[in-house]
Amino acid sequence: MNKKLRTLLLVAVLLLVALSLSGCGVPRGEIDLNAPPGWWEALVVYPLAKLLMFLNRTISGVGIPYSYGWAIIVLTIALKIVTLPLTLKQLQSTKAQQALQPKLKELQNKYGKDKQKLSEEQMKLYKEAGFNPLGGCLPLLIQLPVLWGLYQSLYVLANPSVQELQGAGFFWIPDLSYPSLEVGTKWISESFQAQDWGKLFAYFSLPLIMILSQLLLQKMAQPPKGPKGAGGDSQQQMMGQMMMFMPIMFGYITLGLPSGLTLYWSISNVLSVVQQYFVTGWGGLTDWLPMLKTRSSEMVGMTEAPPPTTTSKAIAPAKPVKRRRRKK
Repeated sequence: MNKKLRTLLLVAVLLLVALSLSGCGVPRGEIDLNAPPGWWEALVVYPLAKLLMFLNRTISGVGIPYSYGWAIIVLTIALKIVTLPLTLKQLQSTKAQQALQPKLKELQNKYGKDKQKLSEEQMKLYKEAGFNPLGGCLPLLIQLPVLWGLYQSLYVLANPSVQELQGAGFFWIPDLSYPSLEVGTKWISESFQAQDWGKLFAYFSLPLIMILSQLLLQKMAQPPKGPKGAGGDSQQQMMGQMMMFMPIMFGYITLGLPSGLTLYWSISNVLSVVQQYFVTGWGGLTDWLPMLKTRSSEMVGMTEAPPPTTTSKAIAPAKPVKRRRRKK
């Protein structure tokens, strides 16, 4: 029952993210930043949008190009710092769960046919280890409103009536407000027909970065497989396949969203990968890249003091030197 509850929570979070990426609930008409339509916009969305506008003017005022792209990155980093305590708690919960995997595998092998007994023994193991299986979900659920507010603020700035992200480029990306929600993914077929390869490269690059960073993050959050490459039970394998499929689905959805949103998502993923590495290490990523495990072992070996050398024969103590007496 506990594992089913965790699965349902995970699916609910992923569905919420998918709805966020699709722009569900985002106003698409004219927007007045001085007249928020509701309390959520007044307290969260519009203040974040105005903060992004302030960062853009500040960065452009000191002569730094691509100011809106850098403003999105600066605000993403700031939010990561603010939510760092919650993120660390979530990652530590993931690390504790990875440490319990060998014992959980033993319980599955021993009580695999008796689901009720298996659940009781798992809860007993969690209690002895002081581990809360749902402890990693609560910080994530607390962070979601903040991330959703930032996401909506980027939608607001990409709205044509606000005219903030319109024409704001970032390195090889011509316009962070493109493609608009009205255009969707129609630009892909139109660009192929016109053989506009530069446009295809520009607006395909960020979704690809988002997919790769999301795959790395999710693989690092999983424990490495055993020496025989054996996975967990069928439910864990199904969840693993779903976790591999979701980034690809998200990447496809972002092909029809403003690039500023995809930039935020990609930078957030990259920062999460760094946080994940310093708390849990490479995790299951060593299954894909075995050299990471070797390098990690070498680094550990370099930091450990070498053991004292021993010889088969004992070293004899030095004999005292006798002084000769001088003849008188």
